[in-house]
Amino acid sequence: MLEQIEQRKTKKTEAADELNAMREELIDLANAAKASKLPVIITIDGWSAAGKGSQIAKLIKYMDPRFYDVESIRTPSAEEKRMPWLHRYWRRLPKQGEFLILDGSWYHDTVKPLVYGDIDKDTYKERLDDINVLERQLTDDGYLLIKLFLHITCDEQKKRIERLAANPYTAWRVDEQDFADNKIYDKFFKRYDKTLTRTNTEYAPWHIIPSNDKTTAQFEIMRIVTNAVKGAVTAKAAGTKYAETPEFTPCDVKPEKFRLVKTKKLADTDMDKSLTDKEYGEKLNKYQDRLFELQNICYQRKIPVVICYEGWDAGGKGGNIKRVAAALDPRGYEVKPIAAPEPSELARHYLWRFWNRLEKDGHFTIFDRTWYGRVMVEVLEHLTPETRTEMAYQEINEFEKMLTEWGAVVIKFWINIDKDEQLRRFTERQNTPSKQWKITDEDWRNREKWDEYEKAVDKMIELTSTDFAPWTVIEGNDKKYARVKALKTICRALEERIR
Repeated sequence: MLEQIEQRKTKKTEAADELNAMREELIDLANAAKASKLPVIITIDGWSAAGKGSQIAKLIKYMDPRFYDVESIRTPSAEEKRMPWLHRYWRRLPKQGEFLILDGSWYHDTVKPLVYGDIDKDTYKERLDDINVLERQLTDDGYLLIKLFLHITCDEQKKRIERLAANPYTAWRVDEQDFADNKIYDKFFKRYDKTLTRTNTEYAPWHIIPSNDKTTAQFEIMRIVTNAVKGAVTAKAAGTKYAETPEFTPCDVKPEKFRLVKTKKLADTDMDKSLTDKEYGEKLNKYQDRLFELQNICYQRKIPVVICYEGWDAGGKGGNIKRVAAALDPRGYEVKPIAAPEPSELARHYLWRFWNRLEKDGHFTIFDRTWYGRVMVEVLEHLTPETRTEMAYQEINEFEKMLTEWGAVVIKFWINIDKDEQLRRFTERQNTPSKQWKITDEDWRNREKWDEYEKAVDKMIELTSTDFAPWTVIEGNDKKYARVKALKTICRALEERIR
């Protein structure tokens, strides 16, 4: 792709009028994007000294600073390295109607680390796959993603680096690494070209900007951004999805097909399992003691653990989580109760709030309800279009795959009770003053949809029980049995991981 780019020169006087017109149009388009709740992400990548910073400054000069954010991406911090590699990008996602402009993006963590041996080829390929997944998920959710690569020649790069280094006011912007990069320009050229080719998709095509001449670069960036925002705003008003026309032949990227483990329907679960008080006491102590030991090993080895709880209302999730947490060092875990999303969460991709709640490696993240609300309550209450909820099964499997690539042990529980047991617990809560806060009108309303929920749960378990993140259905009519089974399952999963 890079070989097809021809550097050219544009006279400022010739471009001035058209540039001014595009600036004025972009101001109006930014307001239209805000009004239509269109989120826009502009990634600006390219060679060192290609002029990314100055081009960003020219692009945003006349835009309302309340509705855009510019983030400069550099080498990840020690804290960021303890999270999934895409975590620092997910947490920066803009709200609907706002612009995010990235000076360097997720591509920052691919080519340069590979060239200098910080990651191997397998990790590099894995990251390109992750990037294609990320970009597809964002564009499927309505984000406008504009990807720009600022391309300069080897000689031009060398001139700019030397000029920056010679000026006492700009010398701080370059170092020996920049000169070293220029000496292996050809090596970087091949890697950049391969990366661009493998991530030039129909849903997120690349725009390669000839940037030897700064006026040419400014004109092309303004033209591309203006046309893309205009097209996306128009498409949204018409209720259609905007798709840029790729300048280069797009690569054929198909969603990964995950290996699913065999599951059975909830109706086929044996709900008569139970423990005596004596059995419960003995087994509870045994598995809590073992879990404490395993937590310490996970901490030392920096193994992240993500435990997900879903289940029927009054299924006993809270009591179950309480027994798991009682076994853990409180400094090494967080319980994340998930309620209906806040406005700031609704204004972003639905997975954003879960990425933000992950704990760093070596720690446990325990979710009391999870991202699976996307394929349960959002489906049954018609909160989200069916086209998007159907995509969620694939998106969730991809999310959990990324967690396991990070090194996480992902453990998922469905706490199952039968309809009679739920009625008994609802009635007890309603008749017990100290427990009445636990029961709401919504609980009773949801109960009326038991059969619909059961079908949704069966589908969810069938389509998202992967070999790397399988579901465990917990027989929950007897709370004692359910608590012990959860502890035992966690211990076995961690023992398997540390083996």
